[in-house]
Amino acid sequence: PNVIYPAAYAELIRKAAVAAGVKCQVLEERKLEALKMGGILSVGKGSARKPRLVVLEYTPAGKGSGSAPVVLVGKGVTFDSGGISLKPGKSMDEMKFDMSGSAAVVAAVITAAKLKLPVHVVGITPLAENMPDGGAMRPGDIFTCYNGKTVECLNTDAEGRLILADALAYAERFKPRYLIDIATLTGACAAVLDYVGSGLMSNDPELAAKLKAAGDKAGERLWEFPLWDEYDEFIKGTYADIQNISRRQAGVQTSGMFLKNFGGHSKWAHLDVAGTAWTQAARDYNTVGATGVGVRLFIEFLKGC
Repeated sequence: PNVIYPAAYAELIRKAAVAAGVKCQVLEERKLEALKMGGILSVGKGSARKPRLVVLEYTPAGKGSGSAPVVLVGKGVTFDSGGISLKPGKSMDEMKFDMSGSAAVVAAVITAAKLKLPVHVVGITPLAENMPDGGAMRPGDIFTCYNGKTVECLNTDAEGRLILADALAYAERFKPRYLIDIATLTGACAAVLDYVGSGLMSNDPELAAKLKAAGDKAGERLWEFPLWDEYDEFIKGTYADIQNISRRQAGVQTSGMFLKNFGGHSKWAHLDVAGTAWTQAARDYNTVGATGVGVRLFIEFLKGC
């Protein structure tokens, strides 16, 4: 994490994108402030490493940039201490993998370009480091996201959904054919599925079915959780539109319902890879560490688009 932090990671992405012929735009802190991206800014303000938003765009030959793209959004927390709601010290070193969703999106867009897939693809990744200094976001803080919704922070360790909120809302400007986000989002999902599969939630049954089929083909299985309307009440804010965690149970579903508030106008799906993004023991074709989950799945999905 001392090597891969938001600015350094954004530069690595830019270089890889240029080499692959992929358009890359890096939005720095002042631009994020101008866009009123309160989620990304609030998570990142406790760190000396300032946040970024990176936008990648691959347009295949014969397709104009005006064609409706598949938009992939990946959580890029380069290190997650938990912020003021500090994580336990045990295994905190693994929190350098909290940018696994971002890495999957970047790799998928660049791979699509290298394979010359005939699909217009946009990748958006918000980058931040979640740290607890004197200026850090506090439990009880309220801020406004890019789409104007206000969010009450009850726990600063539920930060991934906050940076994804701005990125998903920003994705609407591309008028997506499909909008899919991927994140190491909840320990609740890892508790249910462990390393065997990733969680899936969607507002579109057809999109969910396509993702599950792609996952089965790629060897990255998905299990769908419900997004019943009742879960919306679990995250209704007391002093803001919504709050970032549920005061009840259903941690997986309420995290998905939170994100639905920002990506739900499109055909949208959320992938929770908290249990599958890294491994503590070598298995099959994975060494210890990051598994690259999501890349193979996305490529199979894009091949079918």
